[in-house]
Amino acid sequence: MPAHPASEPSARRIPLARPGRGASKRRRDEILRVDHAGEYAAVQIYRAQRAVFAGRPGKDQIAADMAGMRAQEQVHLDRFNALLAAEKVRPTAMTPLWRLAALGLGAGTALLGEKAAHACTEAVESVIEEHYADQIAEVREQDPELAAELTRFRDEELAHHDHAVAHGSREAPGYGLLSAVIKAGCRAAIKVSERF
Repeated sequence: MPAHPASEPSARRIPLARPGRGASKRRRDEILRVDHAGEYAAVQIYRAQRAVFAGRPGKDQIAADMAGMRAQEQVHLDRFNALLAAEKVRPTAMTPLWRLAALGLGAGTALLGEKAAHACTEAVESVIEEHYADQIAEVREQDPELAAELTRFRDEELAHHDHAVAHGSREAPGYGLLSAVIKAGCRAAIKVSERF
């Protein structure tokens, strides 16, 4: 199994709750909002990648892989949709932009080839795994039920990451640059989605 350097405890930075009345409610809203945004984007990425590969000669397996990963991400998204509704948390205002960005990222990397599509998965899932691990550490004591759900989702994201590595993600043309750009974009989207 590939090592997950982002999982090392020393790499973690747990955000401190902002002072003031309702700070913990605000922080929970941020967590739910950003996780919803991330799962929404993941569904769009895999949808676009599958659309590029589907029906092309010799691409049945990767199209099926993308459909399977999209289905898992849809389960995560459905759960966050339910939590947002139950807790009256608004989704990020950036949803239309994230949809376009995710569809573009998915289609663009798939058009570059299977290895580039897998490089996209590896980069996205490594950031999401790190993000979920931070949240799990943050909420474990006050909300063990949410921490357990996030742990299950994190494990599934890691499985996607490892699948991508096993299928040649690091052999993609321009892998280093492609991975760095995707990771930077994901981290920026996380910060924006928490707040807006």
